[in-house]
Amino acid sequence: MLFDLPLNELKTYQPERVEPVDFNEFWKKSITETERFDLNAVFEKIDFHLKAFDTYDLTFCGYNGQRIKGWFLLPKYASGLLPCVIKYIGYGGGRGFPTDWLLFPSAGYATLVMDTRGQGSAWLQGDTPDYSDAGGNPHFPGFMTNGILDPQTYYYRRLFMDAYRAVQAARSNKSVDPDKIFLSGGSQGGGLCLAVAGLTPDLAGILPDVPFLCHFRRAVTLVDSRPYNEIASFLKVHRDKVEQVFSTLSYFDGMSFAARAKVPALFSVGLMDTTCPPSTVFAAYNHYAGEKDIRIYEFNLHEGGESYQDQEKLKFLKSMA
Repeated sequence: MLFDLPLNELKTYQPERVEPVDFNEFWKKSITETERFDLNAVFEKIDFHLKAFDTYDLTFCGYNGQRIKGWFLLPKYASGLLPCVIKYIGYGGGRGFPTDWLLFPSAGYATLVMDTRGQGSAWLQGDTPDYSDAGGNPHFPGFMTNGILDPQTYYYRRLFMDAYRAVQAARSNKSVDPDKIFLSGGSQGGGLCLAVAGLTPDLAGILPDVPFLCHFRRAVTLVDSRPYNEIASFLKVHRDKVEQVFSTLSYFDGMSFAARAKVPALFSVGLMDTTCPPSTVFAAYNHYAGEKDIRIYEFNLHEGGESYQDQEKLKFLKSMA
């Protein structure tokens, strides 16, 4: 059922962004620290019995020089430099197998799938450990409160920097057109699209579906579903940490990255989504600073448009690439 704001209000919903004064400096420093380490992207060709595609086991240095896994897929009979779609994965999932990611390479795009550190045990397997430096503070099971008492140690600082470096890994491949890098992802993957677009000005476009990690205060108090309820469950016990937690989250809010992103974007939202409430998606969308459009699925939950949205994304890519 519809539980959030009416659609006419969602279309203009633009809540005030609560940003720390050192937001830009925090992320500039995070990038500088990450880029002290060589990217050292390695593409190892591996046979997954796909006649139409070449598949590569990818490893590159993400946050703090830590080795991040991924897949890289190329249409076998393509020629010249190819546009590349970087795929970020939803919460709990890992890189799986190359056979899980054939949509974009089937349409002629090079495709880089980034594994998600520490995840990949909930619905699709992953291979990258977290190498956590969270400082050992207590956290509720899951990733949402891992290191949450300090933005320096918060889990998503590490993951955002991995995602930032994935762009450099794609550009390092000799088959990729470095001027035509697109980002795609749903839920957590959509949140990563927004973060990287806010930190990387020269992308070709982004495709965030039902994005997670947006408008935290509203999301946590509006729904009691995973993963946002991990934050509420943590604060139910750590009653004295409310402001400290939301202070940390203010460095990671998709609204703030959206306000800094200038590349063309195609969003999607499900109006019955009780995982990433539509008002939190529209909060990011309405703050988005670049050319933008959104596809609205009135009767869908967190699955959003699924195959219908795939068609919309392919049309968007065709128009931009």
